[in-house]
Amino acid sequence: MELFHQPITIFSSVFILLIFLIFFLHNYSNFKFHQPPLINYRFPSISDQFRALHFPQNSPPVISLRKVAKTRLSREQKLELGLAQARASIRKAASDSNLSTTVDYVPSFSVYHNPRAFYQSYVEMERRFKVYVYPEGELPITHDGPCKNIYTIEGRFIHEMEDGGNGFRTVDPSGAHVMFMPFSVAWMVKYLYKDGSYDQTPLRMFVSDYVRVVSLKYPFWNKTNGADHFILACHDWGPIATEGNPFLYNTSIRVLCNANSSEGFNPQKDVSLPEIHLYDGDISPKLLSPPPHQQHRRHLAFFAGGLHGPIRPIILNHWKNRTDTNILVYEYLPKELDYYDQMLQSRFCLCPSGYEVASPRIVEAIYAECVPVIISERYVLPFSDVLRWEGFSIQVSVSEIPRLKEILMGVSEEKYVKLLEGLRTVRKHFVLNRPAKRFDAFHMILHSVWLRRLNVKLA
Repeated sequence: MELFHQPITIFSSVFILLIFLIFFLHNYSNFKFHQPPLINYRFPSISDQFRALHFPQNSPPVISLRKVAKTRLSREQKLELGLAQARASIRKAASDSNLSTTVDYVPSFSVYHNPRAFYQSYVEMERRFKVYVYPEGELPITHDGPCKNIYTIEGRFIHEMEDGGNGFRTVDPSGAHVMFMPFSVAWMVKYLYKDGSYDQTPLRMFVSDYVRVVSLKYPFWNKTNGADHFILACHDWGPIATEGNPFLYNTSIRVLCNANSSEGFNPQKDVSLPEIHLYDGDISPKLLSPPPHQQHRRHLAFFAGGLHGPIRPIILNHWKNRTDTNILVYEYLPKELDYYDQMLQSRFCLCPSGYEVASPRIVEAIYAECVPVIISERYVLPFSDVLRWEGFSIQVSVSEIPRLKEILMGVSEEKYVKLLEGLRTVRKHFVLNRPAKRFDAFHMILHSVWLRRLNVKLA
C-alpha cells in the first residue's frame, strides 16, 4: 500500500509547486524589463519604479510564505519569494494616495521621484535585506579603509558593515541576498601602488586574486557569475581596479564615486557613491547648523579650486577675479578667507568635476545649505533612483559657463526657497553617523544596492 500511495504524494507535491511557480512568474510579468540579458541575468530598469513610476494599477496580492510552506522551498527560493513580496508591496505603496509622515522621514514630491515607493522600499529593506561579508583577506587592504579625508566613505562603510549593529549583516551566506567583498581600493593604492609608476596592474591583480579565492572556497560567485556581489570604492581608480575580473566589471554591483557613464559605469547595476570629504572624520562644526539663511547670503556664488581637469580652467578663465559680478571664483583661496565661511555666505556653490566626475563640493554645499550648481558631463548623481536632484540643485552644462550669472540671477526667489527646502530635506541622506542612523548615507548606499538586488532575477 505504501508503494501504491507514494506516486500520488509526489504528484501532489509537484502539482502544488507548479501552481506556485505559475503565480510567481505572473508576479514578475508586471515589471517592464528594458535591459537585454547580461550573461544569464536580467536587470530591469530601476527608473521604471522610481522615476517613470510605471507601476501597474492592479497589482497581484502579496504572496504569503505560510501558504507555500508545504511546497518545501529551498532557502534560495524563499529569498526570491521574499523579494517578490517586496516588489508587490512597493507597487501597492506607489499608487496609494496616503502619505505617511514619520519622525525621520517627511515625504516630499519635490525631492523624491515617488516618496511612497521609496519609503516602502526602505521599510522592506530594513525588514528583509541581509548581507554576507566575506572574511577572506588581511589587514590593512581588506576589512579596513580610510575613515577621514577625501576617501572617508570607503572606510566608514566597511567598518559599519562589519562592526556596526545595523542588523543587515548575516554570518550565514546561504541566507544572504548579496555578498560584500570588503577590500579598499584607497588602501591598495597606498600599499600596492609604486608612486610615480602609473602602473595600476597590482590593483587589478589583487582584485583578480580575491575573486579567485572566494570563487574557489564558496559556491556563490560561480552560481551567479558575481551578479549578487558588490564592492565599494571611492578612489578614482576604483573602476580600474574592478577590471581585474570581467564578471566583476560587467556583472557585479560596483558602488563607485567615479560614476562616469562614458567610462563603463552602468546605472542599471552600478551604484553612484557620494564623495564625502571629512578632514578629521567629522563634519566641520561650522556646517553642523548653518545660520539663518536670509541674514548671511550676500554672495551670489562661490568657488575655490585649482586647475584640475578640463572644466575648472573654463570657470577660472571666465569668472576668476571678477568681483563686480558677485560671483567669487578663486584658484587659490586667500589666506584671510575661510572656505566654509564663503560657502555659508553664498546662495549658490559651484561644483565642477575635476579629472573625475565626482566632487566633494556637492555634499559640502548640501551641508552648508548653499544650492549646488553641478557642472559635469556624464555624471550619474548619487541616489538618483530615489532623489530628484532638480528639487535641490541646479545643473549647468559646460557650454553655459559663460552665462552663469544670467542663469543664477534668473532663479526666482520662490524657486530658490523651494531649493533650500529641498536641501534641508535631503541633508540627512548625505550624513555619515557613528553609529549609523535611519535614512543616513550608510543606509542610502545600502538601499541603492538593495534596489539592484531587488530587480535582479537570478536565472
